[in-house]
Amino acid sequence: MDLLNTLVDKGLRRESPSREEALAVLATSDDDLLDVVAAAGKVRRTWFGRRVKLNYLVNLKSGLCPEDCSYCSQRLGSKAEILKYTWLKPDEASRAAAAGVAGGAKRVCLVASGRGPTDKDVERVAKTIDAIKSENEDVEVCACLGLLSDGQAERLRGAGADAYNHNLNTSEATYGDITTTHTYADRVDTVRKAHEAGLSACSGLIAGMGESDEDLVDVVFGLRALDPDSVPVNFLIPFEGTPLAKEWNLTPQRCLRILAMVRFVCPDVEVRIAGGREVHLRSMQPLALHIANSIFLGDYLTSEGQAGKADLDMIADAGFEVEGAGEVTLPEHRAGGCGSVCAGDSGEVAAEVPEARTDLVAVRRRGAGTDVAPNA
Repeated sequence: MDLLNTLVDKGLRRESPSREEALAVLATSDDDLLDVVAAAGKVRRTWFGRRVKLNYLVNLKSGLCPEDCSYCSQRLGSKAEILKYTWLKPDEASRAAAAGVAGGAKRVCLVASGRGPTDKDVERVAKTIDAIKSENEDVEVCACLGLLSDGQAERLRGAGADAYNHNLNTSEATYGDITTTHTYADRVDTVRKAHEAGLSACSGLIAGMGESDEDLVDVVFGLRALDPDSVPVNFLIPFEGTPLAKEWNLTPQRCLRILAMVRFVCPDVEVRIAGGREVHLRSMQPLALHIANSIFLGDYLTSEGQAGKADLDMIADAGFEVEGAGEVTLPEHRAGGCGSVCAGDSGEVAAEVPEARTDLVAVRRRGAGTDVAPNA
């Protein structure tokens, strides 16, 4: 297929595809799916070999968020029956992080619900970072605390944080349909603050919220413009009790096309399969490893993932290897810095909406904030 040959050539040159080419990836047929995965896999292997980076989430503060993000089980007014607790103490967070590191995680992501941290919260997270790094010197720590005020990124960097995550989530044009308590521009500003402070910027998206192919391409090109080092691709987990509980729009094939499009637009960036992979990719998860070079190990913020050992077995069975603590994730030219189905005009019939699989959404009841051992 000429399209895929062109995209591979551009990916190996770190050249951006056109919007039309990105849209064409999302419009490919299921008959061409393995060709799409193979093409994206060539780009992935060129920049990242067969390594898979493992990341582990620690939810420092669960629920009770004043923001109204429609996709989130922790949102204002959410009726999802999730764990709710206030800030973990540094030693509690450190123990949770240690479980992930023992399972093979190279990066620990410290996440707290809320609009953004107060200065007191930043100090609290600084103590948590210190506790984690005193036990696991080589572990990378990424903070995800919401919108940052001036100077906070610098303080997190000074406290030992390596990265900061703040996702764009969806396109600027449709952002107001998903969230009204802050703007797309607010999110862009926080990613830029992280970059300017010398933190490795991590920013991604959520697919499956009813967006169009054009929206998906818009947000991915927006991410490319911000030049994050890592791009997490989340697939909406339709929690009961949230406004998007009925948005079951994704199939495994659709998820693979989205991941491939992200890889072609961001060829030399750490592409991470994030929340929802078990729910939507299901038995196709190993194929996704041929496109993405990073996953979250075990559980997520408020939902359970597959067992950590199952993740490790999947990586090995697919012929990949876990990236070691001493290995540099990013290609050499990046490592020095911190640095969707629409038929369009093809006339094809849109794919049938998949059946809602609420049985696949398991609320987290273990790990941080509980007395039950974590999944790692």
